[in-house]
Amino acid sequence: MKISTKILLILCLAIGIIFLSLYEPERITGLDYDVRVINGFTNNSSLPLVIWCSSNGDELGGRALQEGDDFSWSLRTNFWGNTHYLCTMKWDERRRQFDAFKVSRDIYRCSLFRKCSWLVREDGFYFSNDEINWKKDFSWL
Repeated sequence: MKISTKILLILCLAIGIIFLSLYEPERITGLDYDVRVINGFTNNSSLPLVIWCSSNGDELGGRALQEGDDFSWSLRTNFWGNTHYLCTMKWDERRRQFDAFKVSRDIYRCSLFRKCSWLVREDGFYFSNDEINWKKDFSWL
């Protein structure tokens, strides 16, 4: 390749990066989100809701949540747009894995405040981006 072609290629790449950082800076630095999983059971004081979460090998660890307790974390989306947090929930004999955060699904539904909340109840998993309006997303089964 000629030197002028290499210089042109480098210049185009630099302009592309500058344009991306000016008009979509979150693609470079990532967006911050808060995720919260709440034990919304009404009468399970003797049997905790067990949660274990991870993201691409990054273990957040596990917790045993009593009634009303929560497990929260903050995250930053990555450049590739594939940030994904998977949680396993266990209560009595029931066990369910779910996507606590997935960019392709949550980048818009977690609202301008970038808050993704889950309320786990006996009949299923509810989602909210304001912790006032809850919508059932799926059941235990």
